[in-house]
Amino acid sequence: MKKAFFLTICLVQTWVIFSQNYDELYRPAFHFTPEKYWLNDPNGLVYFEGEYHLFYQYNPLGSLWGNMSWGHAVSTDLVNWEQFPSPFRSMEIYLLFSGSVVVDWNNSSGFGINNQPPMVAIYTAASNIQRQYIAYSNDNGRTWTNYSGNPVLNLFNDDFRDPKVIWHEPSQQWIMVVALSSKHRIRFYKSPDLKNWQFLQDFGEVGNQDGAWECPDFSAAG
Repeated sequence: MKKAFFLTICLVQTWVIFSQNYDELYRPAFHFTPEKYWLNDPNGLVYFEGEYHLFYQYNPLGSLWGNMSWGHAVSTDLVNWEQFPSPFRSMEIYLLFSGSVVVDWNNSSGFGINNQPPMVAIYTAASNIQRQYIAYSNDNGRTWTNYSGNPVLNLFNDDFRDPKVIWHEPSQQWIMVVALSSKHRIRFYKSPDLKNWQFLQDFGEVGNQDGAWECPDFSAAG
């Protein structure tokens, strides 16, 4: 009985793997890969309305770094992924560097409609300077609208990127960490609505200072 059960599980796992059409010789079976072209940093990992959303750095035009945009894939089980058109494409005036995505459960941003919380993306728009933009979605991440008041944060600095944003429940506000990469410094900001940000403090110039500090991450407990 145990052997039959184990064999059934193995067959189901095999079916799941190959049902993704991931049967190309060098295609990973469990790790996500786009249908084609180059990908890099995961930008927004969020669960909403029964779906896991994966956003990632993406070149929609080639297999090398360039045309920096975001890719988007959705899964209900973290194994089988449905890919969607790139939600944010590189523009003539800027490239899209890394960032994060949140669900604005309390609609603090005011972007939500029909009493539904919006998804909000926070990303770096990079040209001769790097500044922080936001965009929002009211259809579970299928389409996005850039905020008309962008940028929401701008130091007129060419090395200011990769915002990670979380909701801090005890203080009832959003917290952002963002990198001043070449300075080996992480900067903290707070906001009541994802649109207006106030400086809190810096951390850095300690520990390993080789290379650039990029893509900071953190979480809040309690």
